[in-house]
Formats: sequence, structure tokens, C-alpha cells
Amino acid sequence: MEKFPLINMTIDDHEETGVEAIAFVDHPAIEREWIAFNKQTPIKFAIESEEKRIVTGPIMVCNLPIFRRDEHIGEYYVKFDADSILRIAQRFFKNKMTSSMNLDHTTPVEGVYMFESFIIDERKRTPEGFQKLPNGSWFGSFKVENDDVWAKVKDGTFRGFSIEGVFTDAATKELDKQLIDEIVRIIGN
Repeated sequence: MEKFPLINMTIDDHEETGVEAIAFVDHPAIEREWIAFNKQTPIKFAIESEEKRIVTGPIMVCNLPIFRRDEHIGEYYVKFDADSILRIAQRFFKNKMTSSMNLDHTTPVEGVYMFESFIIDERKRTPEGFQKLPNGSWFGSFKVENDDVWAKVKDGTFRGFSIEGVFTDAATKELDKQLIDEIVRIIGN
């Protein structure tokens, strides 16, 4: 049976660790896409015809093994537990990173910012229209004022979020590939 390292990622007490940016990507590592809201809803009898330009979806999924390949480590998986995700989200806001966005982890972009965020728990459930997420997952909504980015959201070029940052290893286990696949399947359902 083939074994792979499963690394539990976190942040430490040093401010150098945490999310540095959130990217709009075509294939999110968390394998969950967003919903794009594109028509303004009527407000107080006034009908607005402008687009809302809001994308909403999961940013991090609690305990989901994410496949990685590295020239030094080889093939492995990483995951983030509920406590780590909460600490990461809190540091993201503390460091005022809500406008730190890029495209495909390469191109910084202006005119895109996070305006709401929450952690899934007993009080705040997965929003309707999304696959149920485990408690501890991070969910958010972004306003897209950038015309080029919005066009790529609408045409399906960008379909989800991906975090980038500096994290530390909290613990590493060796798990069978078959067991990791089963964990991904269970969390996915």
C-alpha cells in the first residue's frame, strides 16, 4: 500500500506566517467553486440594472487533504484543522489583507476585495446552494470592481479561491493513499 505524508498546517505566533493573498483561480485546490451573483436585486422599490459583481464561496475547507508535489519532499498532502483556519482568518483581518488579491497566484490585481467572511459552525451553516462544508471551514464574499476580472469570472476563467501564504507544520502523519482518498470523498459529500 502506497503511503503519503499528511501534514497538518498552521500558523505560529510570529507575524510572518499567515495568508498573504487570496487568488482567483480556475481550479481551486479545495475542489469547491464559488457562486457569482450578477444581477442587482431591487432595493426599496428602486430597480437597479447594474451588476452586483459579487463572488461567494469557500476559501478553506477544514481537514480536507490537499495534494501537493514538491521537488524536495515529493508527493504529499496538507490539511488545515478548525483551530488553524480560525487563527489564519483572524490574522488575515488583523493584518488588513482584504484587498490582497491576485490572479492564478501570479498577477496582483486591484479592484477586488473581501467584504464578508465567516467560519462555518453550529450557528453559521454552509450557505444554500453550496455543498455542505465541515465546521471550521472559511467562507467569504468578494466585490469585483475590476472589469477585466469580472469578465473572466462571468466566462468561467476563474471559478474559485486559493490561498497563498507562509505556514508551519504542526504535525505529520504517514497515511495510505486509499485512506486519504476516502477522507476526501467523505468531506466532499
